[in-house]
Amino acid sequence: MTGEADEALLDIGEVARRSGLAPSALRFYERKGLIEPAARNGLRRAYRPETLDRLAMIGCARDAGFTLAEIGAFLGARPSDTTVRERMAAKEREVDARVRQLTRLRDSLRHAAVCDHDPLVECPDFKRAIRNVSVPDDAPMATS
Repeated sequence: MTGEADEALLDIGEVARRSGLAPSALRFYERKGLIEPAARNGLRRAYRPETLDRLAMIGCARDAGFTLAEIGAFLGARPSDTTVRERMAAKEREVDARVRQLTRLRDSLRHAAVCDHDPLVECPDFKRAIRNVSVPDDAPMATS
């Protein structure tokens, strides 16, 4: 590759800098088939700019708890791939439950930040809120 095409490619160091990932992580993702270099500049890998978008998707999927194997399947999925779609739907439910749990935690911390009960950890409202943080969504919440 030469000319304008080379200028559009990003060196592995630049991709690492922009993505916040170490070059070793990029090489690892390559070995797993999640990304691929477009070319080499000497011994250094070069990537298309859209690799940054792919890395952002990989990061989001990892944050959601997908394994690298699941991410690979997700990245290659077609509309007819029901297994991947079912896994995504299950993960969506897990993430939604986690969001509700974190919302309860946020609310308890919000209360603690302004509560004047002495000592704070003995505040009945705070204790109730903390008990409710880890309660499964289908279980009754503490009321006293």
